[in-house]
Amino acid sequence: MNSNSKLAVQWLGHSTFVITSPGGKRIVLDPWLEGNPKCPDEYKKITEADLILITHGHPDHVGDVFSVARTTGAPVIAILEFAKLFEEKGLQSVHGINKGGTINIAGIGVTMVQAVHTSGFEVDGRMIFVGDPAGYVIRLEDGRSLYFAGDTDVFSDMALIKQLHAPEIAFLPIGDHFTMGPKGAALAADLLGVQQVVPMHYGTFPVLVGTPSELRALLAPGIELLEFQPGETRVW
Repeated sequence: MNSNSKLAVQWLGHSTFVITSPGGKRIVLDPWLEGNPKCPDEYKKITEADLILITHGHPDHVGDVFSVARTTGAPVIAILEFAKLFEEKGLQSVHGINKGGTINIAGIGVTMVQAVHTSGFEVDGRMIFVGDPAGYVIRLEDGRSLYFAGDTDVFSDMALIKQLHAPEIAFLPIGDHFTMGPKGAALAADLLGVQQVVPMHYGTFPVLVGTPSELRALLAPGIELLEFQPGETRVW
């Protein structure tokens, strides 16, 4: 790894992130902006992006995918069935992949991995199935890899993600109720073998009761918790 390379991560609340790679590529993850009560007003529009990753179809993860994709022209990656729906609804640059598959765009490697959740998307007032939920391993230009879990419970095959991809940072949901809580996230971090954990999907609604402080107390020694405030960017 090139120690001079810089990685920037911005949290826009809930599960929406903008990652700027060492090569300057902007990766948008699960864009939910306008309706997101945790996203600061000044960040509710994304005008520059090189890649958009979608984990599943729930509205708190895809609420602004169409506006961001059309404004920026960035390609969208999603599971095959959901990608087909995006194309039917007029998005021009969509890449459908599936679990275990890797695609390389703009020097960034993206591998789709398992997630334990559900995935539905509302069409004409009706929730339809749009393929399985997923997570992603993002391989940066300098060789570092990041794991973005999406919405999930902990699952034992996270150990295989460690074996195959050796991520350094994991973005993990901790809110409970719809995903794993802090106890599950702590075990996930251990299975993944990561050095740092970024908590997400907590505090947005009253039912999302898990907190970063709970997770911090449960993490194995040597794993650092990176707690962001909405709108905050960190560079390292």
